[in-house]
Amino acid sequence: MANPARGETILEIGGVRHTLCLTLGALAEIEALFEDGVRLDARNLVTVLAVLLRGGGSTITEADLRAAPLDPLAAASAISTCFETAL
Repeated sequence: MANPARGETILEIGGVRHTLCLTLGALAEIEALFEDGVRLDARNLVTVLAVLLRGGGSTITEADLRAAPLDPLAAASAISTCFETAL
């Protein structure tokens, strides 16, 4: 169950519910990814998703995400919600 006070949100991947959380560590990883003006694309979306999942305690890897039946709209929505609730 997600804790909105921590900025957590849930995303279902392959029938399994995963928690996303924007921790300080996750934020630092995301900032490092985009520090050189890198634009968000599908590849980076998966990377950001993996970072937020790690923030939520998941051990799912980017490779796992790339192979998973992932709904891009649901993933983007979960990432957006995670950032919104963390603020």
